[in-house]
Amino acid sequence: MPNPPTQDRTVVDLPAGRLRGAIDGGVTVFRAVPYAAPPVGDLRWRPARPHAGWSGTRDATTDGPSAPQMYMEGGDPVLGGHGSPPFGEDCLTLNVWTPAADDARRPVLVWIHGGGFVSGSGSLPGYSGRTFARDGDLVVVSINYRIGPLGYLYPGENGDGVGDDGGDGGDGGNFWLTDQLAALRWVKENIAAFGGDPDCVTVAGQSGGAVSTAALAGHPRTEGLIRRVILQSPPFGLDLPGPAAYLERTAAYLELAGAKDLAELRTVPWPELIAAGGGLFAQTVRWGYWPTPFLPVIDEVTLTGHPAQALLGGAAAGIDVMIGWTREEANFGFALDEGYAAATREQVVDRIAETFGSEAAEGVYAAYERARPGARPADVLMDLITDELFRVPALRLAEARAEAGSPVWAYQFDLPTPAYEGRLGAAHCLELPFVFDNFDQWSHAPFLAGLAPAVRDGLAYAMHRAWIAFVRTGDPNHPDLPRWRPYDTGTRTTMRFDSVVTALDDLAGASRLLHTPAPLI
Repeated sequence: MPNPPTQDRTVVDLPAGRLRGAIDGGVTVFRAVPYAAPPVGDLRWRPARPHAGWSGTRDATTDGPSAPQMYMEGGDPVLGGHGSPPFGEDCLTLNVWTPAADDARRPVLVWIHGGGFVSGSGSLPGYSGRTFARDGDLVVVSINYRIGPLGYLYPGENGDGVGDDGGDGGDGGNFWLTDQLAALRWVKENIAAFGGDPDCVTVAGQSGGAVSTAALAGHPRTEGLIRRVILQSPPFGLDLPGPAAYLERTAAYLELAGAKDLAELRTVPWPELIAAGGGLFAQTVRWGYWPTPFLPVIDEVTLTGHPAQALLGGAAAGIDVMIGWTREEANFGFALDEGYAAATREQVVDRIAETFGSEAAEGVYAAYERARPGARPADVLMDLITDELFRVPALRLAEARAEAGSPVWAYQFDLPTPAYEGRLGAAHCLELPFVFDNFDQWSHAPFLAGLAPAVRDGLAYAMHRAWIAFVRTGDPNHPDLPRWRPYDTGTRTTMRFDSVVTALDDLAGASRLLHTPAPLI
């Protein structure tokens, strides 16, 4: 129950037990709140189970462990790191930020981090919900869930990781998805105690987190739990494997981990599991493609189709959708790689041929070259990958929903970063600190170096307020934003977020037409 005004505003009573949080910048935050049982020991590679609760008052003032993942001291040259110790398998927790634990029934924003299915944490400072709670009078939830081999390894139809799950039924995989479903159920059952409205929930995610968001929105077990979704840079162009294809990866992973089956794998310490995942990374890399050693699996049990398809019908048809991408998504993974910088025209034409066929490849290369005067072969390659993996599949989703009369708002983030002599452009992830409007929490990130504060802060204000408006009303418009109309197949209005914010018709039309005809999603 919410606390009466006379009580300590940092204490909340839930069915599972009492929590004590802390005041953070004028809002109350509760950290490391369990939403499911620790997936340890025999519960490895099993669907999320209910948490047993606790007695007494649980301290919720410090972050718990993030999901096990690879870690490099000093971080990477783009983000400066996307997850830091402590790590641990007892990671199925969430954080809640609220203006007040009362009965105000505020709109709720649930944030699902990305990270290529192998990194990230809902506890990262950059994903703090404080700014959204403070500026939007929202209740914000960020979640941790299993990633890498612990969340995405597929045990096969006869794997003993599923089947006795108490609700998901049958054999399957996608343990990450069972975690997120459990978190959404927790929100439905508990968020009113934090001043939130369980009937007004927006789920937002970026990159892999946007794939999760789409999967949740179309899942039969979330009907009535989600009103809106925000899909930031979803890699809907990923070819998600079915069971047979994924079992080849599972076999390769077992060999790398030195285990003959899942039962033996359950005895392996998690650092060794993560190290074996690094080996799988090396085995699955292909030149000119974004590396993804672990992926969701279309197992026909927990996931019956591509997450993008789930947003086209059924219960998800009436959900409000905002979708967007950055202009140079692929520069994140390729622009600083000297090997790719040395790519030849012949190499890139061969890569284009894998998508368009050998007869069309030269013409497609020329089209990309015209769109970016002075482009090197590496630039053409990065624009191709951006289109294939992010921009064009997002456009196809917007087109399909528009044709079906379902609401959708589209944007493109165009502001390039000056970091690394401008090589990154408007790269994947660059919109994140603008959306959260919390650059102080991203001071470690090299990709923000050199941004002019006035431009940076003005764009952040426009985007942050648009996200707040969408969470509150389903419409991202606010007084300090040019008129943003829903995407339709007549005007194809797309908001361009740059130093000057502009609503443009068919902003990505060149990419859309180049990759047409193609099946919808």
